[in-house]
Amino acid sequence: MLQHIMETTTKTCPICGRELGAKANYSKHHLVPKSRGGTFGATIDIHNICHQKIHSVFTEKELKQEYHTIEKLVAHEEMAKFIKWVAKKEANFYHRNRRMKRKQ
Repeated sequence: MLQHIMETTTKTCPICGRELGAKANYSKHHLVPKSRGGTFGATIDIHNICHQKIHSVFTEKELKQEYHTIEKLVAHEEMAKFIKWVAKKEANFYHRNRRMKRKQ
């Protein structure tokens, strides 16, 4: 059974703190990637842009080994800069992030 950390009634993204808005604007993020054994692990609802940023900054190995909590994700320097920038945007704002070249 999936352990869902954020209640479905929560209206804010735990990464950027903005309102989640319409379902089309957000998705579930597995704190431990499914490819690294997190299929039935904890998930959080986050904006699509925040989700994409996480996967452009970290490898799946890094997400499993070190960045598997909200606190660790938001404390990372590159994520903190992104959060400061995106926090000023509307809830439905979306801009594609550059994809990371490595996928270990």
